[in-house]
Amino acid sequence: MIFEEKNINILLIEDEEFDVRRVKNTISPFSSRIKIVETFSNGKAAVEYLQSNKGEIDIVIMDYQIAGGLMGESLIQKIKEIDNTIQIIVITKMTVNISDYNFANKLIKAGAFWYCTKYPGDIEDYIYQPTDFLLSLFNAYEKSLLEKERFRSQLKLRRNVEDILFQKKIIGESPVMKELKEEINKFAKSNVNTLIRGASGTGKELVAYNIHYRSDRKYENFVIINCGSLPNQLVESELFGYEKGAFTGADKKKPGLFEIAHRGTIFLDEVTELPLSAQVKLLRVIQDGEIEKIGRTEKVKVDVRIIAATNRNIEEEVKEKRFREDLYYRLNVLPIYVPELKKRPTDIPLLIDYFLSNISIDMGRDKPEIPEETMKVFLNYDWPGNVRELKNVVQRILFHAESVVTPTLARRAIGVGELSQGQVDSNLADLFNPGSILPLKDFEKLIRERYFRFVRMNSNSDTEAARKLGLAPPNFYRMAKELGLKTTE
Repeated sequence: MIFEEKNINILLIEDEEFDVRRVKNTISPFSSRIKIVETFSNGKAAVEYLQSNKGEIDIVIMDYQIAGGLMGESLIQKIKEIDNTIQIIVITKMTVNISDYNFANKLIKAGAFWYCTKYPGDIEDYIYQPTDFLLSLFNAYEKSLLEKERFRSQLKLRRNVEDILFQKKIIGESPVMKELKEEINKFAKSNVNTLIRGASGTGKELVAYNIHYRSDRKYENFVIINCGSLPNQLVESELFGYEKGAFTGADKKKPGLFEIAHRGTIFLDEVTELPLSAQVKLLRVIQDGEIEKIGRTEKVKVDVRIIAATNRNIEEEVKEKRFREDLYYRLNVLPIYVPELKKRPTDIPLLIDYFLSNISIDMGRDKPEIPEETMKVFLNYDWPGNVRELKNVVQRILFHAESVVTPTLARRAIGVGELSQGQVDSNLADLFNPGSILPLKDFEKLIRERYFRFVRMNSNSDTEAARKLGLAPPNFYRMAKELGLKTTE
């Protein structure tokens, strides 16, 4: 790489004309490659130039004792703050002992690449030993190239992480969501195992993404496993891998997902679906940081942070002996709960706007308008499928390509529009189950709740719903509260 036809741009900081001439004489054999772009006689002027011309200088050659107040280690550190890829070579008078390791150590710690004395014996025309000085310039240039490439790679990685966090943004400004975001930032600073709990569709995977990509492991692998989708007979081979010849059909070595996640994070979604045999091995991974591969006698060391998630009552699973109690305690070190959408209704308009904006762009359609009466339909709905259901509803709305979303279209998208007689009968069928006969009081409450919800979905307001039901508004609100239904007026 030394002989590549690329100019090496140098900034010289030297306040003695005699020494400026000697530096130029020393590099003159390579004047076609090595260019002294600018020469400054004081440190402050050099710093100002570097700030205004970032990326143009590869190497700084500087006198240790320079005029202008800013000199030595302070000048080195200032240059490195401006551009950490610049390599600095310090030249100093012979009054400094060349075997003074403490002096050399201070320069290197400040950020210098190399240093030498100005006066090598009786040579007056050159700096130091000319060949050594020139080699140090070429080596410094090579290091500068490597530093720039490393900086570009790190910048690309940072941008990738930022892109992922933008795509996996958690939408919500309600108090419970602000608290959730604070917990995510707090948990991201730790390497401790985390258990995410919440109903289906609330965004547990989104939380796991945010914990990983805000942590120190963000540049390493984030491996997602849906434990419920793994066949029981393949769970261990998928999680921990196997060696070639371990069993019939194992014609090559297969790394397990824990190996792939080494130094990163593994997300075990639906962790309660793991069979007990796999739970035992998972417990060993957590305790010892080692995995047992099928067909291998020696254990493999892994460094993995585990984030698990479940929508089940995991304490009940432990009680029923379907989930190991010791594993539960190992995973539940930092518990985090993702609230249901019905518990944060103020976030519904924000989520609808977010999905409308993003999905309309993907579908190449204009973003439709959501009138206030239509938004009430969304706010009155309980969203049993949570954010996932809301996203699906937005997709259905955009499929119709209407410029304005009417309440009727909103109800149709949700699936609570006008019901046919067959649909009504189907909705009531579960109430006439011989194997689950309800007390009359509970039956009446369920009928009232379902009919209240149906009327509200087909009304533009609670006032209109009360009128349709033949109730005075105060009685309507009282009954809705008794039934556990929120009101909007």
